[in-house]
Amino acid sequence: MFIVNERIATKSFAPGTRVYGEKLVKEGNSEYRMWDPFRSKLSGAIVKGLQEMPIKPGSKVLYLGAASGTTASHVSDVVGKKGAVFCVEFARRTMRDLLNVCEVRPNMLPIMGDARQPAEYAKYINGKVDVIYEDVADPDQAKIMVANARAFLKKGGDALIAIKSQSIDVSKKPAEVYRHVLGELEAAFEVRQRIVLDPFDRDHLFVALKFK
Repeated sequence: MFIVNERIATKSFAPGTRVYGEKLVKEGNSEYRMWDPFRSKLSGAIVKGLQEMPIKPGSKVLYLGAASGTTASHVSDVVGKKGAVFCVEFARRTMRDLLNVCEVRPNMLPIMGDARQPAEYAKYINGKVDVIYEDVADPDQAKIMVANARAFLKKGGDALIAIKSQSIDVSKKPAEVYRHVLGELEAAFEVRQRIVLDPFDRDHLFVALKFK
């Protein structure tokens, strides 16, 4: 990651291409993509003080809920040519957009699959991953993370999750939902940091985890 004009940017892995209309900035022989915190929960978490960014050059990342590739493309920029981003997405229409992004980013591997069923796409994951990133609108977010970590995450690996309270239980206050989900996650993870994502994403808690 880099700071360009006091804003977060990533050095583009596919210069000359945009994913979601982001601004491109040239500095010397390099091109940077501005990383909008209102369009990416990971960017929002960084802006709000994420203490440690576990996704690094060369990292292998399992991305659950890659959608059309907005944040996943920035992760692609960060991990570079020696890294890999395994992008799991369930919605067929969204997958079409994701495929277009992956076509110019060989370090992104699109996987049509249900994050609740890791065994279904295990054959596409090459060994253990360093980081799991989850952004899935599902009532069982914690169970999804734990199941995928046990299947694919190396011991002591990192995980990042954006907890969406309204997708879990609209009848409860967000703080109550967060407590419940964190309790489930603590069965397999050490909670390292919690970040409320307002004003970038309302009723979302971003959590950094370490696999036990």
